[in-house]
Amino acid sequence: MQLDKLTPSVKISIHNPEDSRNAAFGPGVAALCRGVRDKGSLNAAAKGMHMAYSKAWRIIKDTEAALGFQMLNRDGAHGSTLTVEADRLLTAYDKLCVSLSLAAKTDFSELLR
Repeated sequence: MQLDKLTPSVKISIHNPEDSRNAAFGPGVAALCRGVRDKGSLNAAAKGMHMAYSKAWRIIKDTEAALGFQMLNRDGAHGSTLTVEADRLLTAYDKLCVSLSLAAKTDFSELLR
């Protein structure tokens, strides 16, 4: 395989330095949040990821505890929406991932020269 056909992959996670747990906002939590934003419920987001609702719920609760704020506005049978904080975090996370991926591709290409 030629080196110029390879591409780097960047995975980022956001941690609360004041929390001793290993929980973080990373690719999996971001995907759940995108699903809630797009589908209007945690249950639908979990199904879209082929994940049990109970696991999705646990991931969200652990992330809320680690980050120190609520991620979802829950409306019972009517679904869920992201809180303002979670929406801002997801937007920033997605932009950071794009930015770092572009930088990694550029740097990787230059480092191979």
